[in-house]
Amino acid sequence: MPLTLASLVHHSALRLTVLAAGDRLDAEVRWVHTSELDDPGPYLEGGELLLTTGLKLDGEDTRFLRAYVRRLAAAGVVGLGFGVGLGHDEVPPALVSAAAQVRLPLLEVPRATPFIAISKAVSAAVAADQYQAVTAGFEAQRELTRAALAPDGTGALLSRLAAHLDGWAALYDSSGAVLAAAPDWAGRRAARLAGEIDRLRDRPAPASAAVAGPAGTEDRVELQSLGTGRRPRGFLAVGTEERLDTAARYVVNAAVALLSLSLEQSRTLQDAQERLAAALLRMLLAGEPEHARSVAGRLYGTLFDQRLRLLIAEPADSAGDPAYDAPALLAERTEAAAARSGEPLLAVREGTRYTVLAAEDATSLATAVDLAEADDTLAAGLSSAVPPAEVPEAHRQAESALAVALRRGLNLVEHSEVGAGSVMPLLADDAVRAFAEGMLRPLREHDATARGDLVASLSAWLSHHGQWDAAAAVLGVHRHTLRYRMRRVEEILGRSLDDPDVRMELWLALKVDA
Repeated sequence: MPLTLASLVHHSALRLTVLAAGDRLDAEVRWVHTSELDDPGPYLEGGELLLTTGLKLDGEDTRFLRAYVRRLAAAGVVGLGFGVGLGHDEVPPALVSAAAQVRLPLLEVPRATPFIAISKAVSAAVAADQYQAVTAGFEAQRELTRAALAPDGTGALLSRLAAHLDGWAALYDSSGAVLAAAPDWAGRRAARLAGEIDRLRDRPAPASAAVAGPAGTEDRVELQSLGTGRRPRGFLAVGTEERLDTAARYVVNAAVALLSLSLEQSRTLQDAQERLAAALLRMLLAGEPEHARSVAGRLYGTLFDQRLRLLIAEPADSAGDPAYDAPALLAERTEAAAARSGEPLLAVREGTRYTVLAAEDATSLATAVDLAEADDTLAAGLSSAVPPAEVPEAHRQAESALAVALRRGLNLVEHSEVGAGSVMPLLADDAVRAFAEGMLRPLREHDATARGDLVASLSAWLSHHGQWDAAAAVLGVHRHTLRYRMRRVEEILGRSLDDPDVRMELWLALKVDA
């Protein structure tokens, strides 16, 4: 329990007498200091009981005494102890009046009470308070450790932490999503701190920050990153109405240590699961679904009994911000969504590429799709739904869709979009345009120096499937004129229009170069 002025006044051996501001004796005394200076403020930190004999104080100078007391109050002094019997036989009435005006507690220290006795009393009380805080902290650490070993270790630990702090506590994963909160109502409040979590993530672990609680609350929130590496494994938030005292900080520090240990152990297990996931994916791509099912055992539940979709994502621009690992963030949030929903998910991270295999209606897959669509630094391809035996085909579909996304500058392309609609948008890249321009250049040069009819005539003839009369009618020329122009096209290009491949290439060149 913190030492207060009231505790010192009630200390029978000190025999202190309250002369002013007796209603403010609940002020906490952090230390005691003796000074005869006119202005001891520069040498104080605040929270001190100041002791003086008033050797340099003129008890009749009311203006000086008022200024003196105001300086003490401004310096954060919580009380003034005035020793009588040396410089003054009694506490000057003007000093009592000045202390009363600024509501600064004024205590008379009798000659029989040496200042050292007060210093010893304060020192002993402060030490006892610190010892009590340390003892309480160790007991809380034991409670938190027992809670962490329970079946629902994280939830139990957060519940005990919130109870100790008389507030709330929340655990976030590395992406900033809330994994657990205590009490239950705190989850919604914790979710509103996502912006603060994002700012803390940019700082190497361990890092902490004190922030105001969400709007509409009076919380004081402290955030702590968790983990021992450069990249945080998660985050802890605690919300209280009052500033954390020493004992509370011991409790929070114990929770941070336990949660960091738990997350590091979870990461070791996650690394093993990632290696298993990569092996299972290789089995599926090799056409061995039964072998994969046998190796997976119960770890992936009923995943290999459902129709599956496969998503492949990678950075869209290699020249982007190297500090922003979009695939890693996608992986963290997708796997967190799977953990929250209890869905089996096969996820593999290879270099900068992230592959997800999940049931076609899985919430975690929908999360991955939404995140990929919203992130302009990612390109992703999504397959159609297939049975486990056809995962190689799903992988081919996702690869094709990813290639289209990269070529067209899209965030996400589904295989169904590749196989539907016009093929023309798929050809809109620099290589195809260069091919079209090179193929048609001789004809355009002819039209520029002679009559500009060959390109238009070729387009009309091809669009009417080589029907002379219909194409000639559109052009407003005789069919013999059109036949002459098509022979000139063959002569200039050195290729026969009877060849269907030539007609196809010319038609595509005309569409791309239009």
